[in-house]
Amino acid sequence: MDQRTMRNIFGQFATGVTVITCANDQGTPHGATVTAFTPISIEPRLCQVTLTRKSKACGYLDDAPFAVNILKSDQLDTAMHFAGKPQEHGPEWSSEWLVPALAGNAATLICNPWASYDGGDHVIYVGEIVGAHVDTEAEPLLFYRSKFHDLGETSGAAAYCGSLDDPHSRWFDATARFTPSCVPLSAVS
Repeated sequence: MDQRTMRNIFGQFATGVTVITCANDQGTPHGATVTAFTPISIEPRLCQVTLTRKSKACGYLDDAPFAVNILKSDQLDTAMHFAGKPQEHGPEWSSEWLVPALAGNAATLICNPWASYDGGDHVIYVGEIVGAHVDTEAEPLLFYRSKFHDLGETSGAAAYCGSLDDPHSRWFDATARFTPSCVPLSAVS
C-alpha cells in the first residue's frame, strides 16, 4: 500500500489532539502537535508519544522531560500553531511546571523520560508521569480523517460496566454468558 492509503486507513481511528512540549538545547520552549498519544500503565504511571524522526521536537525529546498537553475543543488555534501554522496570538504558557507546558488544557501530563524505541519512520517515547492537571469540565479536541472535530452529541450508548473481558479477572469467548451487574445511566431515564 502507498503512504496515502495508509494515512487514510489510520485516519479512520479518531484520536484526541495533544501538543508535546519540552525545552530545546538553549532552554527555549518548543512544541509539536501530535495525535499519536497513548496511556500505557497506571502503575507505574506511563504514557507514550510518537513523533516523526524528521521533526525538531523528536531531537529535543532524547532523555529530556516533556509535557503532554491534551487540548480541549476551543484550542484549535493552539493545535494549528504547533502544527507549523503560527497563529496571530501565540500560545499561552503555564508557569506551574518546571517543564514547558501550555495553559488552559483539558489535561496536562508532566513526564520524565522512561524509554525510547525505534518506530520505523517515528520514534516512540515513553514517559513516566510525575505531575498532572485535569479540567474535568473540558470537552476534547478530536482529529478524524485529517480534520479537527469536537465531541458532539453523545450517542446514548454507555460502556458496558459489567464486562468481564479483563485479563485481571478472566477472558471470555463468544460462547460466554453472564448477567450485567449494573445498569447504564441511559437505561434509568
